[in-house]
Amino acid sequence: MKLELHSASNFLVHLVRLSSRSSINDAQLEKFRLSLVEVLRRRYRDHWFPERPFKGSGYRCIRINGRMDPVIAQAAEVASLDSTQIHATFPSELTMWIDPLEVSYRIGENGSICVLYEFKEDSLNEPWRPNKTLSNENTKNNQQQQNQNSVSNSTSVTTNNTTNQALDNNCKETLRKMDYLLDPRKSVSIEQLAAYVSSS
Repeated sequence: MKLELHSASNFLVHLVRLSSRSSINDAQLEKFRLSLVEVLRRRYRDHWFPERPFKGSGYRCIRINGRMDPVIAQAAEVASLDSTQIHATFPSELTMWIDPLEVSYRIGENGSICVLYEFKEDSLNEPWRPNKTLSNENTKNNQQQQNQNSVSNSTSVTTNNTTNQALDNNCKETLRKMDYLLDPRKSVSIEQLAAYVSSS
């Protein structure tokens, strides 16, 4: 149960973090994430059947549409956060199924179901976590390289500056695109948002 609950809570907190409407700091988000894990653990304790993973699936379903799911609202309350503020950061339609061995979600009423976490027999199983953007790491590496090369080779500095600028533009474009996708006033396909969130 631990891997599934951590995967689900990591994903939900990731959605809050990506929202342009969120003013919640990292310490509050971590408290919210831990609250989610605990609230879900208590709720699912007697409704978790690894030998029959789909038994009780409806009970373990988290649903956000016009209303906030009570489980998320309870976790927000435990973390001393305003549930209406949390609700505003999520997509207008989100369904998540937290079952033994698999966590999946759907954004939109008719969107595709995406598997977030799946237990694999011959694999190191860890909870889902958002990928750190490679471009941020590349930017840091390029900046360090630029500093080392600036004394010896001005051509190298020019190349690194160009690379850093391109990577910074990619990061800004990624954030701009996520803000656009999460803006409820925009008309964006559910598949676009689901694919983007899965790859982030």
